[in-house]
Amino acid sequence: MGMIYGYGGIKLFSGSASRELAQEISDYLSLPLEPYDRVEFPNENIFIRLHRSVRGQDVYLIQAMSPPVHRNLMEMLIMVDCFKRDSAGRITVVIPYMAYARSDKKDQPRVPITARLVADMIEVAGTDRYVTIDLHAGQIQGFFSIPGDVLTAFHILSDYFLTKELDNAVVATADLGFAKKGRNFAAKLGTPLAFVEKRRKGDDPRASATTIIGEVADKDVILVDDEVLTAGSMCEAVHILKDHGARDIYLSFTHALLVPPAVQRLAEEGLKELVTTNTITIPPEKRLANMKVLSVAPLLGEVILRAHEGRSVGELFNE
Repeated sequence: MGMIYGYGGIKLFSGSASRELAQEISDYLSLPLEPYDRVEFPNENIFIRLHRSVRGQDVYLIQAMSPPVHRNLMEMLIMVDCFKRDSAGRITVVIPYMAYARSDKKDQPRVPITARLVADMIEVAGTDRYVTIDLHAGQIQGFFSIPGDVLTAFHILSDYFLTKELDNAVVATADLGFAKKGRNFAAKLGTPLAFVEKRRKGDDPRASATTIIGEVADKDVILVDDEVLTAGSMCEAVHILKDHGARDIYLSFTHALLVPPAVQRLAEEGLKELVTTNTITIPPEKRLANMKVLSVAPLLGEVILRAHEGRSVGELFNE
């Protein structure tokens, strides 16, 4: 990769949270991952030292904010500061999964807007651009003053289901908040759409699934969401769908956080298939026999290449 638009060649770095994905991106671009030393001292302070200079180069750091969130976030900020102080030409953080995205508004008294705080920290560290996938809320883009590419795994997931050629399927969302994205999924697959309705009962602050809006009886259901944490909401939705006569149930989601007891819950549900992506590294103990993990590496690799060459990212999606 030569000098393009005033920047040197692409320099790829992987943070601790995304080594497997970063290697896939490296293979896609036929570019090596740059070496560096990472030391964590007994007091949990992180130290980074690059093996080679990045002066004037187009640097891309691939790091998800997956658990341990604060260690991975601090590592990202420290590495960005390291690039800046070594006079990198441009610094882009590639964040397959962004933490604190649900803290995007002040919806009750005396609470923070942590997503804005995270965006500010990324900028102050010295980042010039960011790339991320499936933010929980679109308005988080407005928290950044630097340019960025907010991508979606929608095409990867929906294309996979198109290959299955389900002839009597319906797309369902686990709650009404995901209705718009669910509608897009259903439109691409050419299927009807259903919603799991949630309501709060009495003084309980948690919403519980109560009924289905739409027809799911004797149909294969593709239940879609952006992330699965403990799988409580998804399993609750599965129960409601089964009660309303759903046949085979598939889960489709982008970010597989899968914190306990998610894996146990999902294993007990008798699901036909769980389809997710590798925005977050999924260790062997979290991989169920009926889980399909699709790679976002070609998507991120192509976006990195287009950003470096000054070409449109929207053209990838005919936008």
